[in-house]
Amino acid sequence: MLRFPPRLRISDDGSVTAEYAVATMAAVGFAGLLVVILRSEEVRGILTDLVRNALAAGG
Repeated sequence: MLRFPPRLRISDDGSVTAEYAVATMAAVGFAGLLVVILRSEEVRGILTDLVRNALAAGG
């Protein structure tokens, strides 16, 4: 088994926290992009038509 002297050991303290921070920031960015897209009139119209068609087909 290889043993490294203490000065050569690399500490990964905080790496999990940093990974969570990166994933959280990516999720926030994606959510922001979705908000911008869903606020557009074109997308709103498409979604409204989709819901209306789905309700009409079911009834």
